[in-house]
Amino acid sequence: MSTAGNIPAAEALALADLITPTDRGIASRVLAKTSGGNVTLFAFDQGEGLSEHTAPFDALALVLEGRIDITIGGTPVAATPGTIVRMPANVPHALDAASAARMLLVMLREPVTPHSASTP
Repeated sequence: MSTAGNIPAAEALALADLITPTDRGIASRVLAKTSGGNVTLFAFDQGEGLSEHTAPFDALALVLEGRIDITIGGTPVAATPGTIVRMPANVPHALDAASAARMLLVMLREPVTPHSASTP
């Protein structure tokens, strides 16, 4: 039995089976959520993405399939399968799927104060 927002414990689950890509859209599913952070699985159709925004927490993007172009504080990063990208807290970032893609996003919910904020 799983709790809300969490996948079942003690089971090996195929990531591809946990999300259904959306034609001309973005699908997401929270796999785990605690007060310390969350893990969300995303599926992007080619040409889809997330517009520029900031978050008060560091986040890690782990690309599973396809290519996602990430811009962090004006710096472009081409993320491909098997790569991980850190998006620092309070730094503007945007994501664009250059091809159909899947990504795990890990949000680390420890607040970062402005004087200790990391830069890309």
